Amino acid sequence: MSFEELDHTADVLMRVRGTTITEVFSDAGRALFHVMYGPCEDRGIERQISLAAEDLESLLIDYLSELLFITDVENIVFCTFDVDIQGTRLSAAIRGEPFDPARHSAGALIKGVSYFGLEIVKEEEAYVVDIIFDI
Repeated sequence: MSFEELDHTADVLMRVRGTTITEVFSDAGRALFHVMYGPCEDRGIERQISLAAEDLESLLIDYLSELLFITDVENIVFCTFDVDIQGTRLSAAIRGEPFDPARHSAGALIKGVSYFGLEIVKEEEAYVVDIIFDI
């Protein structure tokens, strides 16, 4: 249940770990918004997401892409991710606050999420995935 930035030549590479797949998806959302906006507070704005995909990697890409779409269209910064994974179906309640240029402009604009090298791996006590955010 953590994320860290790794060195990458052109984009942003984040390693996300979680004891469950649900934690990986929640922390992947947190990592995305951390890169883009920095600190965020849950100020009661909530959206619901429901998705299905062929596999977990595709589901992760679709989930993060949907988060990018919502933040871009609605100018919302999310910081709380209550995710439920059932097989290759996801439902999530995401919460955050309105975008504030004075507080949220220090990050990098993420244009998309790359499929390159994306694989959710089960290690001894955790799931791990390296995600490249295209900037």
